[in-house]
Amino acid sequence: MSDPKTDTAPGDPGHGGGLAEPEPIKAVPLRRPGRWIAAAFILVLLGLFLYGAATKEEYKWATFGKYLFDKRILNGALVTLELTVLAMALAIILGIVLAVMRLSPNPVLRSVSWVYLWIFRGTPVYVQLVFWGLFPSLYKHLVLGVPFGPSFVDFNVQELQAAFLFAVIGLGLNEAAYMAEIVRAGINSVGEGQREASVALGMSWTQTMRRTVLPQAMRVIIPPTGNELIGMLKTTSLVTALPLTTDLYGRARDISSVNAQPVPLLLVTAAWYLAITSVLMVGQFYLERYYSRGISRQLTAKQLQELADAQGGVVKAK
Repeated sequence: MSDPKTDTAPGDPGHGGGLAEPEPIKAVPLRRPGRWIAAAFILVLLGLFLYGAATKEEYKWATFGKYLFDKRILNGALVTLELTVLAMALAIILGIVLAVMRLSPNPVLRSVSWVYLWIFRGTPVYVQLVFWGLFPSLYKHLVLGVPFGPSFVDFNVQELQAAFLFAVIGLGLNEAAYMAEIVRAGINSVGEGQREASVALGMSWTQTMRRTVLPQAMRVIIPPTGNELIGMLKTTSLVTALPLTTDLYGRARDISSVNAQPVPLLLVTAAWYLAITSVLMVGQFYLERYYSRGISRQLTAKQLQELADAQGGVVKAK
């Protein structure tokens, strides 16, 4: 009769052929005092700055609060948004065309695209906007018709008073040169096998770009495009070169020229630019997440539920 106190199973630690179960590891978090010291130092500096800004009379916070939601400022913010959206739409459309031309097997199209990028990327945007402001003086009349023949339409440019239109054109044409490079990088990120497969299916070069390459390139194009949109929002402050004074910065500058208080009006302008930029960053985040579907291996809660329903079981997300 065996003694239960002395008998051991083959898998028990006391058995000659068994292996002892290892003790659980007690993980000790790594202490990083440098992080806490740096955070405390930054908080102290931030507190000192905020206290100094709140108590400094030159900031004139009463004036800041007075004009933060002034009707003229709100109208200027609306004009700035309109400039940003319209100029960016023009830049995206023209940028896609230029990128496709740059990658085209046609040498004429490639040359035209390269010259466009060379001119608009090589000159400052402020200089370009000044040129568009002088456009009515350079071209007083625009005639559309047959060269050396009859004309159909005659525009008197000086009577148009279209500073807003010229601002959209100037900003859009400049930004298109940068968007073309972003789109070209996105197109080049798509594997060559995708294009070869499209050609094997009988698609033309244009159909391959439109149906296969561009949709896959969007996940690479969207992040820098969001950055360019935010940059465009701030670049609209340069439209005073045309001159156009109905935008956000122009309105604030007009008000400060009357009350002789530029600092609080600059703070008002910065606050509105920061608020609009924050909204655009949120939109960029969701747009990036939409076009990044299928890239990550981590399944969403909806995908996990669909997988569980298909398998007839329960799948838990970690």
